[in-house]
Amino acid sequence: MEKAKLGNKVKAELEDQTSLKNAIASVLLTGFFLIAAWVGIYFLFFQSF
Repeated sequence: MEKAKLGNKVKAELEDQTSLKNAIASVLLTGFFLIAAWVGIYFLFFQSF
């Protein structure tokens, strides 16, 4: 019984770590996309002059 509780706890911790890694990856990808979009718009604006 005790081993089952320990196994569930370890599994929950692994799921939490995976969830955090996925969240960080999503935030970084979104951030890079936003920066790239702003830089692209910035250069398009100055090309018009």
